[in-house]
Amino acid sequence: MSATAAAHARTDRLARIPEVDALRGFALLGILLVNALMMAGPYGPGGAVDPGASALDRTVEGIIQTFAVGKFYLMFSFLFGYSFTLQQDSAAREGASAVPRMLRRSLGLLVLGLLHAVLLYTGDILMTYALLGLILIAARTCSPGTALRAARIVYGCTSAFLLLLGLGSLFMSDAEAAGLNELPAEFAALVADYRGDPASVVRANLGQLPDALLAVPLMGGFVLTAFLAGLYCGKRRLLADTGRHAARMRRICVLGVAVGLPGSLFMALAAGGALGPRWFLFGSVVGMVTAPALTAAYVCGMLLFMKTAPGGRVALLLAPAGRMALTNYLSQSLVMALVFTAYGLALYDRLGAAVVALGALALYGAQLALSKHLMARHRYGPVEWLLRVVTLARLPRSRDERRNPVAS
Repeated sequence: MSATAAAHARTDRLARIPEVDALRGFALLGILLVNALMMAGPYGPGGAVDPGASALDRTVEGIIQTFAVGKFYLMFSFLFGYSFTLQQDSAAREGASAVPRMLRRSLGLLVLGLLHAVLLYTGDILMTYALLGLILIAARTCSPGTALRAARIVYGCTSAFLLLLGLGSLFMSDAEAAGLNELPAEFAALVADYRGDPASVVRANLGQLPDALLAVPLMGGFVLTAFLAGLYCGKRRLLADTGRHAARMRRICVLGVAVGLPGSLFMALAAGGALGPRWFLFGSVVGMVTAPALTAAYVCGMLLFMKTAPGGRVALLLAPAGRMALTNYLSQSLVMALVFTAYGLALYDRLGAAVVALGALALYGAQLALSKHLMARHRYGPVEWLLRVVTLARLPRSRDERRNPVAS
C-alpha cells in the first residue's frame, strides 16, 4: 500500500467506525420486523388483539413483541447520539462551525420525516430525532459526566411517570380496560382507505398523524435518554476501541438481559391478552421502561460478538446496510406501502404475522445485498447524499470526501 493510500485508510478509520455501521445494519432488522407488522394491519404490536390470528401468527407476534418492540429504535437513538460527536469532529477538521450544519441537518430530517409520515408510514421516527436533536445541539459542549447524569434523570422521570400511569390502569374494571383495547369504530373506514386508491392512503395517514404525534412525548423521554447515553459514549470514544471495555460490556449484557428480558416477556403476555384486559397498559409500560436494558445488552453483545471471527464476518455483512441506514429505513416503508396499501397490492389486513415476518426477512436480505453493491461503488446512499448536501449547504466536493469522509 502506498503512503497516500495508507493515509486515506487511516482517515477513513477515524471518520467511520465499522462497528457503528454494523450496529445500524443490525438495528434495521428489528425496525423492519416491527414496522412491517404495524403497516400490515390494525393488529400490530401494542395494538388490539386479533381474534382470528392462528397459533403460528400469535407466536410470531409474541416473539417480535418480546425481542424487538421498543428495543431497536432505542439502538438507533443511541447511535444517533454517538454519531453526533463524530459530526462535531468532522466540522472541526474542516474548520467549519458545527451548529449551522447541525441545524440544517435537523431541518432536513424534519422534512424527510414529515413526508415519510404523510406518504408512507405514520410511525415515523425522523421527526422525533429532528426535534430532540436540538437538545443535543444545546448540550454539545457538556462534559461526558453531565451527559450521563442527564440521561439518568430523564430516564428516571419518564419511567416514574409512565409507571404511575400504568398502575392506574390496574384499578379499572375488566370491562373498562377492554373498551380501551378495542379497535376504533372507524376501523372499517381505515381498511377501506388503505385498500382504496393513493389519495385515500394519504388521507388515512393524515387522519392518524395526530394520534401518532401524541405518542411522541411518551417515547420521547426514552429517545432523549438514548441520545444522551450515546453522547456520553461518543465523548468518551467508547466504541472506537471496544476491546478495552470487554469486561464491562459483558456485565452490561448479563444485567441487561436479567432486567430487560423479563420485562419484555411480561409485555408480550399482556399485549397478547393472556393476563386480562387490565394488564394491557401496565404491561406495555413495563416493557417500555425495561427496554433500554435489553437494548444495552444487544449493543454490548453485538460489539463483543464482532470481535470474534464469525462476528467479524457478520459485521462485514451488516456494515454496508448501516452506512446507508436512512435510505434503507425509508425504502423499507416504501416497499411495505407498495405491498400493504393501494399504492400497490393493497394487502392491508389480509396477511398473517408469520407471512409478514417472512416477507420482512426477505426484504432485509435484499437490502443487505443491494447495500453491499452500492457501498462498494459509492460513499453514500442516495438519501444520505441528499441529507449531506442539506447539511453542508453545498454539493460535496470530491477532494473534501477524500480528506474528510462522512462520519458514522
